[in-house]
Amino acid sequence: MSRRPIDLGEFDVVVVGSGSAGSAAAIAAARQGARTLVVEKLPFLGGVSTAVLDTFYGFYTPGEVAHKVVGGIADEVVAELRRLGTVVERPNTYGAGTGITYLPDHLKIVWERLVTAAGARVLLHAMVQDVAVDKGRVHSIVVATKAGLGIVRCRVAIDASGDADVCHFAGFSYELAGRDSPAQSLTTTFRLANVDVDLRRTVSRDELHRLMREAANSGLYHLPRRDGSDHITPIPGVTATVMTRVPGAAVRGEVTVNATDPWYLTEVEIEGRRQVLEYARFLRDKIPGYANSHLVAMSTQIGLRETRRIRGEYVLTADDVLQARQFDDQVALSGAPIEDHRSDDTTRWQYLPEGRVVGIPLRALLPRDGENVLVVGRCFSATHDAHAAVRSMAQCMAMGQAAGTLAGLATTNSRDIRDVHFNVLRDRLRDDGAILLLDEGAPCR
Repeated sequence: MSRRPIDLGEFDVVVVGSGSAGSAAAIAAARQGARTLVVEKLPFLGGVSTAVLDTFYGFYTPGEVAHKVVGGIADEVVAELRRLGTVVERPNTYGAGTGITYLPDHLKIVWERLVTAAGARVLLHAMVQDVAVDKGRVHSIVVATKAGLGIVRCRVAIDASGDADVCHFAGFSYELAGRDSPAQSLTTTFRLANVDVDLRRTVSRDELHRLMREAANSGLYHLPRRDGSDHITPIPGVTATVMTRVPGAAVRGEVTVNATDPWYLTEVEIEGRRQVLEYARFLRDKIPGYANSHLVAMSTQIGLRETRRIRGEYVLTADDVLQARQFDDQVALSGAPIEDHRSDDTTRWQYLPEGRVVGIPLRALLPRDGENVLVVGRCFSATHDAHAAVRSMAQCMAMGQAAGTLAGLATTNSRDIRDVHFNVLRDRLRDDGAILLLDEGAPCR
């Protein structure tokens, strides 16, 4: 190559990835006064929250009495969504708590408003290609842009890429889903319009699944997942689905690959869209209310549940989750069950004790071999099972707020992230509305 990378500037905090975790991190860091940049590969902010899904889970604990366990920036996001239009609160199909369903296009605007109002800069259509690292410190990040490769320098990097891209290019250690542990399956979501919702409600969840199994077993429909779900949206007559299922990893020759492999990623994107047509045909043919429906949208990209999970100073485990363990350095809470989307036709659910939550320790956001890097979102440090519980978007926002606040406190006080006393971070998070203990969130019913 003959072209030199262009200089994209120097920032206190660079956030890679603008999903629920990354955008929240950018807002929090900028509000602390840090010069902040968020880098996003798509043409809009939000990641999975705007490109794939339309419902926030994890705000509330499941069960008879719902406790609110996430606040702060996440509350601001929902409030802004309500200002733009209808937001629907509805029970999860599998008893995993109340979900908050929104219009993804509204959320794109909400993220843009909150991030830029906080003072952070945004760089869209930019994908990480390399990282300059010395003795565990990331100094600069190379991104691909329409103008060619560019370099951005940073004092703290927050890896919210979902795939731990910064850590991968920095040479930090991580688990590769599919090779080192199971890999959850992938899902292309889709929406259907002109649905008779009242008629659809005459079919129970169990009956829907029975009809799915019957159709698949007939050999007339290719339906890999037999327990998928659909739900109402803020638009009358429009439903959204989580039904398709593509394996999260595969063996190619002697090598196990997942969606971080460019050829496999291409393969699963095509397969996901092919399955959408099949599930839409099944719904129109077999499910009351869908006979006159029309496919109106597929997710911008296939939904990825796990690819790389970093090895942090603490690795959250399934035992931590199911025992509802609390930590002295916890920065967020989760009451969501383990929701393991396997490669077969079923999903495994394991619930925490009624009304209990697990803490998310700050150490699970700190790569053990990175000095000035924080990792948030679905690539944080956890085992496969624990990750399957603590990856809901509300928890990603809470993790992002914690990491961004810590990065902002460190850089504006010329300190390293590990030199900021935890009590200082904890008090700032509480002042900004974060919920760090179960009794800080009011019961909702």
